[in-house]
Amino acid sequence: MQVAIRQMGNSRGVLIPKPILAQLGLENTADLQVRDGVIEIRALPRNPREGWADDARRIAAQGDDALVWPEFANEGDAALLW
Repeated sequence: MQVAIRQMGNSRGVLIPKPILAQLGLENTADLQVRDGVIEIRALPRNPREGWADDARRIAAQGDDALVWPEFANEGDAALLW
């Protein structure tokens, strides 16, 4: 896709079409680098545990936070000193 380089204040830039931003998952911030003469724009890596605390609170509020496996002990656990 050919795009125009436009004047933007004291800088110059390229407008990225909304469908391309959506396809890449880019919203407010991105990682911008130049490698081997190529401009790379990438989505920032997400925290894989993002939202876990909110989900845990929601599940607990619904009363659906019981153990999936019942607690069980191993033979000899009572003799262990912690």
